[in-house]
Amino acid sequence: MSISIVRLGSPRAPDEGVRIGTVRRPPRGVPKTEFGTRDYYDVWLPNLSPSAELVAQAKAATSAADWAAFARKFRTEMNHSDASKVLDLLAVLSKTTHFSVGCYCADESRCHRSVLRQLLNERGALIK
Repeated sequence: MSISIVRLGSPRAPDEGVRIGTVRRPPRGVPKTEFGTRDYYDVWLPNLSPSAELVAQAKAATSAADWAAFARKFRTEMNHSDASKVLDLLAVLSKTTHFSVGCYCADESRCHRSVLRQLLNERGALIK
């Protein structure tokens, strides 16, 4: 049992389980009824995405320092809101079932899902 950290829209792994979209917006031009069949997500959980302000900051990050500033602020958002409780729940569930969390970004190292990976790991989640 474990959590997979994935790029939404990429082909699913056979043992990936339910795919959770941790994004602010649904995929453009895709009917809601096709989100799962097109390998985006089965469940949308936007409260694990950065605020609109932080999304803009992440997109504008051009240096390692800019990215680190974004990551610090995003960690603060996740640790001081209801999102913290959701992360705790996902960490516990990772020990009993397979599921995945993801975002659209091509490069995980410059995506909020890299921070989610760290936050889940710190909570004792089992991560692939």
